[in-house]
Amino acid sequence: MLRLAKKVWGRVSQRRPVRGYSFSRPLVGIQSDDWGRVGVRDHQGAHQLRDSGVELGSHPYDSYTLETASDVNALREVLMRHRDSTGRAACIVMNFLSANLDFPRMAASGYKDVHLLPLKQGLPGNWERPGLFSAYQEGVADGVFFPALHGLTHFCPVAVDHALTKGGERAETLHVCWRAETPYIYWRMPWVGYEYRNPGQPREGFLAPAQQEKLIGQAAGFFRDFFSTLPASACAPGYRANHETQRAWSKYGVRVAQNGASLGMPPAIDEYGMLNLYRTLDFEPCYHDVPLEESMKLASDNIVRGLPVIISVHSINFHSSLRDFRSRTLVLLDKFLTALEKRFPNLLYVHDANVYDLVHQGKYNSAQDTISVVVREQELSR
Repeated sequence: MLRLAKKVWGRVSQRRPVRGYSFSRPLVGIQSDDWGRVGVRDHQGAHQLRDSGVELGSHPYDSYTLETASDVNALREVLMRHRDSTGRAACIVMNFLSANLDFPRMAASGYKDVHLLPLKQGLPGNWERPGLFSAYQEGVADGVFFPALHGLTHFCPVAVDHALTKGGERAETLHVCWRAETPYIYWRMPWVGYEYRNPGQPREGFLAPAQQEKLIGQAAGFFRDFFSTLPASACAPGYRANHETQRAWSKYGVRVAQNGASLGMPPAIDEYGMLNLYRTLDFEPCYHDVPLEESMKLASDNIVRGLPVIISVHSINFHSSLRDFRSRTLVLLDKFLTALEKRFPNLLYVHDANVYDLVHQGKYNSAQDTISVVVREQELSR
């Protein structure tokens, strides 16, 4: 009976109106996670993992590596081809990990400790990506890339430290990955958790406020060193964030908190003054089919209600050096954006800071002009 009551209450609460913002023009944005984070080190790293007994290939994330300059430039070219009703190009919010594991330094200590290499200082060990950092910056200069904060390592450092201290199979799994200059492969070792949440702890498992603030402060500092500005928007690894995460974000200048898809939730301001945005649809061709009709239905439903359309797509979908996910993704993304432009000729391509400005000022500045939109705060059904 209690379980049934909870289920009924869950359905009722999902239908209850929530207070948030609606917009008089169709807004379309793209949010994308995991940029700048190394994975499997191309074919050399894959061979080394296989030689250590790791059978790769049964999951897309066995082929997660790191974007190349070519991958980033190909994405930039597609976005530049798409223009909204003001002539502005489509834009993607790229959530960056601002550091990677410093594999050579860790090897020197026998892999007993975790050491970080800030993105500003380049890529670790034998990782090579000629021109990648310049490709990031060129896209930012063109206005089609909007860098945002994802974190430091993506995994929970407390969980990894515990595994190293305890030893045994988990510690050896980490050592196998690190010797191949791969930080981890999450689906094979979910016990590494997410940056601010330790799955080994009871209840929710979020790290203590001081721990979260230290991690976020360090990540924001590395981000500032690389992009010469503090992040205006942030997305927690795995969307695992709580009030303490958002409080720490706000302390370091973050004004927009990104959230996963949540039943048509409207943008809303939280207790820390941050604008919370919720993703509309998962656009992940590396995982599954992305039917154009279903994507258009989800987007159209949001636009009819005055809500932004926020497309969620992870960086792996644009990788090509270990396995070509990029080609299919760019074709599908091109078709989807074309369909949106055709159905909604007055749409606006925006990034997170634009939506924040709209909520607070009713307008935002682009390279083309100052764009005004009628914004209403009201009770909206979910």
